[in-house]
Amino acid sequence: MQSNTKTSKFSFKELLDNQTFAAWFFLAPALILLGIFVIGPIGYLFYLSFTAGSFTRDGVTWIGLKNYLRLILNPDFWQVVWNTAYFTIGTVLPSIVIPLGLAVLLNRSIILRGLLRTSYFLPSIISLVAAGLGFRWLFQNQGPVNAILDSIGIEPISWLGSTTWAMPVIILLSIWKQLGFNMVVFLAGLQTIPLSRYEAAELDGANSWEQFWNVTLPGLRPTVIFVTITTVIFTLRSFEQVYVITGGGPLNSTNLLVYYIYQEAFGQFDFGYAAAAANLLLAITMLLVYFQLRTWGEE
Repeated sequence: MQSNTKTSKFSFKELLDNQTFAAWFFLAPALILLGIFVIGPIGYLFYLSFTAGSFTRDGVTWIGLKNYLRLILNPDFWQVVWNTAYFTIGTVLPSIVIPLGLAVLLNRSIILRGLLRTSYFLPSIISLVAAGLGFRWLFQNQGPVNAILDSIGIEPISWLGSTTWAMPVIILLSIWKQLGFNMVVFLAGLQTIPLSRYEAAELDGANSWEQFWNVTLPGLRPTVIFVTITTVIFTLRSFEQVYVITGGGPLNSTNLLVYYIYQEAFGQFDFGYAAAAANLLLAITMLLVYFQLRTWGEE
């Protein structure tokens, strides 16, 4: 009886070891690719931020924290940080509120619901470069938007040539592009809320707004957290909008961190300085995500 117990324990341990080996064996290809294409480049980027020179190992010189000091002392960099903050704040909130409202509306039985869902989702599958070219055409000096303003007696605006109006155009494009994806995520979240909650609220005399505030929003908390995090990340890594529409102008008013990194790396070939700016962007993104998860970790 005792030997059987030992054999049983041994067999269980051996089986556990085999399962562990099998897990690592099947995970190995993905982990290798992750190390080569994600972890490795991040490590090299960190190293590069402490160097000056060309992109090759033989051409770089170790300079310590000088690139980070240049960032801190460069007023253009702080202008770009302010632009990125303005762009992020202006994009994230509407990119959550508008899709949420559309999702609640399209979750009901209304005429042409399927067509409307498809129409709102289409921007998500359109190339951001193509969308940027379309917006540049819409908001050029002789474009359709100014033609409409002129037809109703409003003086045309130099949208892309104005330090005041160029950024709102970029923000509008980003909201439009993110709208469909976030709406679909909210629609999926709405399907997880039991109908019995709405029925109970209705029996208690709650109107539509009270049902939304006390039933829909609490039920969508995990979905809202997910949408907020993904939207913040999408916004912080924005590049194509600026590249296609304004090129960072006018007067550096629409230059965002990712485009600034691109300019320094592939325009000025200052890879060490660009790597330092990229590390700062990575740190900002991770910090924002950390605080969001820390605040809503349970959900």
